[in-house]
Amino acid sequence: MADLPPDIAAMSFEDALAELDRIVRQLEDGRGKLDDAIQSYERGAQLKRHCEAKLKEAQAKVERIVLGPNGPVAVEPADIE
Repeated sequence: MADLPPDIAAMSFEDALAELDRIVRQLEDGRGKLDDAIQSYERGAQLKRHCEAKLKEAQAKVERIVLGPNGPVAVEPADIE
């Protein structure tokens, strides 16, 4: 998540999704100045990328679950670049 602002990179998936939802509602309302809307759109795009990366991480971890005879035994760390 290299090109994200530090505050977004540190967010949990849930926090990023909640802020993205707030931005979408704000943009749909159409209130405010054009420059503010553009900045909100850019931040929303960054939040979307962050959420997608978090989901990809989670998917990779789930796919790496090692199953034993009694179910999940261990989770190998995901090798995500």
